[in-house]
Amino acid sequence: MPRLSDKGLSLPPSPIRKLVPYAEEAARHGVKVYHLNIGQPDIPTPQVAIDAVKNIHDKIFAYGHSAGLETYRRKLVGYYQSVGIELGYENLLITDGGSEAIFMAMSVCLSEGDEVLIPEPFYANYNGFAVEAGIKVKTIPASIDNDFALPPIEEFDRHITPRTKAILICNPNNPTGYLYTRREMNQIRDIVKKYDLYLFSDEVYREFIYTGSPYISACHLEVIEQNVVLIDSVSKRYSECGIRIGALITKNAEVRSAVMKFCQARLSPPLIGQIAAEASLDASEEYARETYDEYVERRKCLIDGLNRIPGVYSPIPMGAFYTVAKLPVDDADKFCAWCLEEFEYEGQTVMMAPASGFYTTPGLGKNEVRMAYVLKKEDLAKALTVLSKALEAYPGRML
Repeated sequence: MPRLSDKGLSLPPSPIRKLVPYAEEAARHGVKVYHLNIGQPDIPTPQVAIDAVKNIHDKIFAYGHSAGLETYRRKLVGYYQSVGIELGYENLLITDGGSEAIFMAMSVCLSEGDEVLIPEPFYANYNGFAVEAGIKVKTIPASIDNDFALPPIEEFDRHITPRTKAILICNPNNPTGYLYTRREMNQIRDIVKKYDLYLFSDEVYREFIYTGSPYISACHLEVIEQNVVLIDSVSKRYSECGIRIGALITKNAEVRSAVMKFCQARLSPPLIGQIAAEASLDASEEYARETYDEYVERRKCLIDGLNRIPGVYSPIPMGAFYTVAKLPVDDADKFCAWCLEEFEYEGQTVMMAPASGFYTTPGLGKNEVRMAYVLKKEDLAKALTVLSKALEAYPGRML
């Protein structure tokens, strides 16, 4: 029997999906599972996008341009102008979700064995993309004790080596919901400039900022325009996770040229997804406002409810639709599996993502979970009741 490759063996499992078999088994036994483990919104996709797909009259679904439909890219320029980012359509490359954009950025900007520096906890799939690209992830831990603020800038200096070629941030952050301040973004800019690094900035949650403060994009940072690679996606903005449309955006022509080779190698991004995404840019202001207001209410419901449970602590997330909460348990991985395998309350249980999978430093996140407030408030309230009952019954409860 041939042996699998080192890359195939080292690719880490997803902490977001690794408990899915347990959830499926619970559902088969008639247990209602509240899915707080994954950022799959239940808010409807814009009707204009659905109508656009219904009204496709093409007789052939042909390959498109490798960079994406020009009509879509030109229309995106107006969207970015609305958030203070000035671009030409040639600065945008449409990708198969934000995931492909991250993988391509890593692949063209770093050589095998180079390092990307990421504050942790971080979106777990970054690890997988790094393995695919043959590069190494180095992390700087942030702490729930100060609500996951950017680690001290001295820590960046201490962790940077000759092999460090990029910093990757997610702002607003998945999994913590933390929003970097202007001061923190300027500190990141100064480090990028000092060491001449790339800055990969994952900004797919920019529509969901709850502070009233202005949105600070990496593209707003002066002096490092040629270092910035912006990652974007329509998945969360328009509840279109399944159409797999993202974007890689940079003013660096050399990076774009190299990424274009990867785009050509996979021929073209999804045609039908681009049609839906382009139409979504015409969604009404009312759609955006109602979506935002709904997440504000859901955030309040979940965070207030968590912090009322004895022994539980959640920071107040300032963006995105996630939080990382500390639980009074011996091991969050065991607790999350136990909730699905052995526990139910009135025919219900809850599914969460163990936070250890969002760290690379051993031991961190051991008693933390990531939760997504992507369910309606009534279901969040029920999930909180189930979680409270589960914590009371869990054999490994720590108080």
